[in-house]
Amino acid sequence: MTRWGMVIDTDRCTGCGACVVACHAENNIQTVGEEEAGRGRAMHWIRIERYYEGEFPDIKVRFQPVMCQQCGHAPCEPVCPVYATYHTPEGLNAMVYARCIGTRYCANNCPYTVRFFNWFSPEFPQPLERQLNPSVSVRSAGIMEKCTFCVQRIHDAQDVAKDEEREVRDGEVRTACSQSCPAEAIVFGDLDDPDSRVSELGERARAMHLLEELSTEPSVIYLRGGR
Repeated sequence: MTRWGMVIDTDRCTGCGACVVACHAENNIQTVGEEEAGRGRAMHWIRIERYYEGEFPDIKVRFQPVMCQQCGHAPCEPVCPVYATYHTPEGLNAMVYARCIGTRYCANNCPYTVRFFNWFSPEFPQPLERQLNPSVSVRSAGIMEKCTFCVQRIHDAQDVAKDEEREVRDGEVRTACSQSCPAEAIVFGDLDDPDSRVSELGERARAMHLLEELSTEPSVIYLRGGR
């Protein structure tokens, strides 16, 4: 059985934001603008957290990309009254956008603040409508949105592997954020494959989860900054 996961090396991340831009382009995410973002209506499926270490002037900045953690015990799932968010056999916290009624219970119950309410009908002024990804729906206002581990790319790779009568190879699936990272700080793959790169990285001593004390069993693993 496949369990998709991600490893993010905070020692490599430079905070450039390429992953954020790539995620917007890949998943047809609208840009809401500075004014609405100031009202708490930002729309990013991935964000870059910034942390400072030391005292001025000897300060070191560390960056940490944060997206949906695809929790094994996801707090968002049991509170959805219409079962719009659920867990797949491959370890993904999936979203059925057509079923969502926008109660925002899931966002309120998410300790990682990675779910976003779609306040507005999307607008892509010319010629931006030509860059929309045909493999991803354009969501209407009034629903919840979040990272899906670029599930459309996973399905594409699985279809190719099925046609060729083989299993999906390690590294064959790359999310938009991992593909765009110039520092190669983000690695994606099958956590249940002991020979996969993501599985090997996840076993290192520097590995950690966000808010481990909550026992949400995230599928995103972070590597602490080295010393």
